[in-house]
Amino acid sequence: MFAALVTVELHIPMAGSLKAKRGVVKSLVARLRQDLNCSVSEVGYQDLWQRAVLGVAVVSGTASGARKVAQQVEQVVYREPRVEVVSVHVELVTPEA
Repeated sequence: MFAALVTVELHIPMAGSLKAKRGVVKSLVARLRQDLNCSVSEVGYQDLWQRAVLGVAVVSGTASGARKVAQQVEQVVYREPRVEVVSVHVELVTPEA
C-alpha cells in the first residue's frame, strides 16, 4: 500500500467574504473527491477570506498509481480559474518493511 499526501496552498483573489471563499473551496473539494476518488479537506487558513490550504490523501496499491493520482490532483487545481496556486507539496508514503 502506498499513499500520496498533497498539500496545496491557494490564493482566492475574488473572495470578498468567507462565504465566497467557501463556495470556491467546496466546489474544488467536491470536484477532486468525485473525479479522483481521493480524500480532501481544508486544513489551513479557515478564517482568512482569500487563502486556503487543502490536504489531499490518495491510497494506491502501487507507488506509480499514487503518484499518478497526485499529479492529476495538481492538474485539477491548476485548471481552476478562480484560484491561484501558491504552493504544492507532494509526499509519497511507503509501507515499512
